[in-house]
Amino acid sequence: MATASSWAWKPIARDALLARAYHSCDVVRGKLLLFGGLKSDEPKEPPLGDVVAFDPTLLTAETVGPDGGYRRSHHDTAVLADRWLCVVGGWDGAHRVSAVCCWDTERGQWERWAEGPSNDPPVGLSSHTCTKVSEHELRVVGREGGLRTQRRFASIYTLRVNPATKTYWYKEEESRTASRAGHSAMLLRDAGGYQLVVFGGRDSSDCEVAGRWGKGKIHVESIHAPKLTEQLSRLVGSETGSRQAPKGLRHQSCTVVGPFAVAFGGETLTKGRDTVCNDLYVYDTRCSPPSWFRFPCSDRGQKRVGHRTCLWNNKLYLVGGFGPDGKTPCPEICVLEIP
Repeated sequence: MATASSWAWKPIARDALLARAYHSCDVVRGKLLLFGGLKSDEPKEPPLGDVVAFDPTLLTAETVGPDGGYRRSHHDTAVLADRWLCVVGGWDGAHRVSAVCCWDTERGQWERWAEGPSNDPPVGLSSHTCTKVSEHELRVVGREGGLRTQRRFASIYTLRVNPATKTYWYKEEESRTASRAGHSAMLLRDAGGYQLVVFGGRDSSDCEVAGRWGKGKIHVESIHAPKLTEQLSRLVGSETGSRQAPKGLRHQSCTVVGPFAVAFGGETLTKGRDTVCNDLYVYDTRCSPPSWFRFPCSDRGQKRVGHRTCLWNNKLYLVGGFGPDGKTPCPEICVLEIP
């Protein structure tokens, strides 16, 4: 197990616009776009509905999309054609929803997309994952349910999207996973092509495969980060890994970086108090079977839950989330430093 001095989150900017949790964060045209989330843990406070852009070069944040009536938290997003920020499901302050809406970064306006004729939507989704497979296909994994009911398993949906007609339609797959909420999904290369691996979101360390595709079926550009990949390789190089994923962890962040997946923070389901975490986990797929590496942190100030990480230009950014007390949103943006 490595010491905390082998890595750190370095703050690079601070702005009240960034102080939120259970939001989304995506890279669009060289900027980090934050949407929605919560300002506090008060159940009666509605989610945010604004779009904030952070410029990683100028280190400035600004509101580019005011609240357009699409308030969401615990949602997920995908970027289509480096233009549309596609928002899928989430909590709107009164209901768990499965509807799709999009922020058009070119026109600077919201669009409510219509359901296609063969749409078979979930009753509602929150704390789910939405993974881009192509410009017209997303894979959604989540526990369907309304306010009073939740299924004892997580459903897997193929979500078709068409920016030209502004329509979408869900199709439930035959396969399912164990009941999960607040989990992570990793689209990883393997010998036959790609597989979508989910972990967390339940009191276990099990990983499950929520989709497999051949080499020609995935049409998503990989973000090249050779420097960060080399740093992660060096970080895990002197450690002994484990086949077990983090146990009982939810609402952590997770970002794929080359052959690695980097997970951070979250809250543990195995403790009664002090549940917010600040451990860094690296999943190394270069070996067979893949291994997990845990790197603890002694700085309590870096505990996060409901945050996001984003990869851009060889840097991994940590954005927002609630801090150590689990209810105060963090206004900082940090980058991962590995000496």
